[in-house]
Amino acid sequence: MTIGSSIPALDAAAADLAAVDLADPGTFIGTDLTALWGRFRAERPVHWNAPGPDRPGFWAVSRYEDAVAVYKDSQRFTSARGNVLATLLQGHDSASGKMLAVTDGERHREIRKLMLTSFSPRVLGRVAEQVRARTRRLFEGVVGRGPLDFAADVADHIPINTIGDLMNVPQEDRQKLVDWNTQTLSRDSAEHDEFEELLARNEILLYFSALAAERRRKPGDDVISAMVNATDLTRPLSEDEIVFNCYSLILGADESSRMSSIGAVLELSRNPEQWNALINGDVAIETAAEEVLRWTTPAMHFGRRAITDVVLRDQVIRSGDIMTMWNTAANYDGAVFADPERFDLARTPNRHIAFGYGPHFCLGAFLGRTHVAAVLESLRDLVAEIRLTGEPKRLWSNFVYGYSSLPVELKAK
Repeated sequence: MTIGSSIPALDAAAADLAAVDLADPGTFIGTDLTALWGRFRAERPVHWNAPGPDRPGFWAVSRYEDAVAVYKDSQRFTSARGNVLATLLQGHDSASGKMLAVTDGERHREIRKLMLTSFSPRVLGRVAEQVRARTRRLFEGVVGRGPLDFAADVADHIPINTIGDLMNVPQEDRQKLVDWNTQTLSRDSAEHDEFEELLARNEILLYFSALAAERRRKPGDDVISAMVNATDLTRPLSEDEIVFNCYSLILGADESSRMSSIGAVLELSRNPEQWNALINGDVAIETAAEEVLRWTTPAMHFGRRAITDVVLRDQVIRSGDIMTMWNTAANYDGAVFADPERFDLARTPNRHIAFGYGPHFCLGAFLGRTHVAAVLESLRDLVAEIRLTGEPKRLWSNFVYGYSSLPVELKAK
């Protein structure tokens, strides 16, 4: 049964793929997603998801080759009318042309260039050591103490503090940003409604509007100050552009890293062979982090809208149609990944698309990798055994794959 719902789990082997609703969060709870996506790749690689009572239909691609092709094709597919189902199905995104993720063309390029000055590996290289030290302190505080919730006690505190430092968000405000963030992108159960998501989103926007105003009065050495005081653009960033890009940074930097870290601990608890490879130093941390990112793929999909007719395999995507690229399916494509259903920390090469691909490749990818690597390092150095003490709690979402709770005990070395 699904978590927080009475809807039975989907039988991936027997399901009529034409009737599967990829817009329904319930589809992703309790379902063997590996089997389901395997069938889509084999039987319906370019799939039309039928309209619902109150929403349009959309296309979904599940093969790696097709997903990458759409990601790269900014001439025939646009992000400007939304980049996830939640906004694409509404027909618009209120942040269109204001937030980097839903802006195309020259404005996208110049804002991305500005943001890269704060998120380049050269700059973030100095941050990596702080991430490792903070993560190690968190682990030292919980290892050997008995049962804990890895999500709440460890994972929730790692990425938000890194991006919080880069944006100079006051320490006392960071936890409420995590809480709002979780409500915005995903929910704990079917009982949480869209109104709560909207309220959480507005809280984040209002918060950063106030913080941006403060940085205008007292600029500092942080990402928000860089946006507020940018002078090398064709026109200064508007209030909306600053606030929406702050919102995007918090969502992207926090949610993906948290879900990957929680997923890493869960999978290592289930795979003794891989756990031993990690703690014995048989695999490089950087290589292991890439496999964690491929395996967990927190952002299940990203989307575009066709701006001209496009033929993809044997299907005609009409101008105006919604297209979704399912990273969670592409990252298990046997045409690209050998034995893709095996969690293999030594996997190389590992050309996953957990951070997307092409012009909109995630700005926070370096940070995401740094966070996951820091968690793996602390596990290797401090933990002798991971023991599950309860059932993990899945998020209710058609976008974020992950867990809001992971009861474990981390036994000390």
